[in-house]
Amino acid sequence: MTDLRAAPQTDPIRIYRYRDGLYAADLLTAAVVHFDFFTWLAEKPATLPEICFHFGFAERPADVLLTLFAANELVKRESDGVFVISETAREHLTTGSPWNLTPYYSSLKNRPIALDFCQVLKTDKPATWGGDKKQLDWHQAMETEEFSQSFTAAMDCRGIYLAQAMAKKLDLTGRQRILDIGGGSGIYACSLVAHYSGLRATVLEQPPVDRIATRCIAERGFTNRVSVTVGDIYKDALPSDCDVHLFSNVLHDWGVSEVRTLLSMSHAALQSGGMLVIHDAFINSDKNGPLPVAEYSALLMHSTQGKCYSIAEYAALLRDCGFIPGDYHETTADRGFMTAMKV
Repeated sequence: MTDLRAAPQTDPIRIYRYRDGLYAADLLTAAVVHFDFFTWLAEKPATLPEICFHFGFAERPADVLLTLFAANELVKRESDGVFVISETAREHLTTGSPWNLTPYYSSLKNRPIALDFCQVLKTDKPATWGGDKKQLDWHQAMETEEFSQSFTAAMDCRGIYLAQAMAKKLDLTGRQRILDIGGGSGIYACSLVAHYSGLRATVLEQPPVDRIATRCIAERGFTNRVSVTVGDIYKDALPSDCDVHLFSNVLHDWGVSEVRTLLSMSHAALQSGGMLVIHDAFINSDKNGPLPVAEYSALLMHSTQGKCYSIAEYAALLRDCGFIPGDYHETTADRGFMTAMKV
């Protein structure tokens, strides 16, 4: 049994980043080969809405694309919201420059993920997980036994490390029960109660993940402190007996309207003084980094309805839903958390 208060002796950051940033190169490929994006922007600096209008892009994927390029110092957003290209992009990614590297990417134009991005940018509809055309989209696939087993196992092995770092920085002194919303295997709930002896937790999941969570929690020896409840987060009211709500790597799977709905449901279920915790990979408030998170956001934009949201975006959404947002705290592997309070 893994000690959920222990940490590995070595740093896996590069291993995390290879996987999280896997699709970023395909997004750049799609932009330069299929849309000649930088040549156009060099001639016509433009705002996000103007870029969307010209290329026929949807706002969410276009925002992810521009954040990735800003993090790579290929574009810069001016104070008036206009995007301009950098000298690096002008010299190496525009038609007519003797140093143009676009032909270097042209042989990769038919990579499946690059082609997927061409569609996602236009339609705002996520592609199938891993680019497997035979697969259902991610949200539907999670309702099947085979995919939910595989995906939950993937998130569980990641969570053993990430949950430790969060638990060591998140102050839950005096808190009684945490609701881990969309908590997967329950690894975050188990890690938190392992660090706080007086804490209990409930994992909220839908079938068939609820059964996976029940088994994993039992295997880790936390059945007496971590329970599982079944529910649909968009249809069922949240339990009202918890003074902490946790969204760990959940909100980034959804669009703005869905995130707002989830935060509002949390606000309605929490009592005054209740705490909300968002644990995720955060874009900075200027939306020009960190680069590893901008790269990870490309993967999320491809395969889910969401993206990596910025600290400022979350703060605004929290205020809209009645919370008082707290500060951002970095943990490990390009992740961190924000807290918010219900007054």
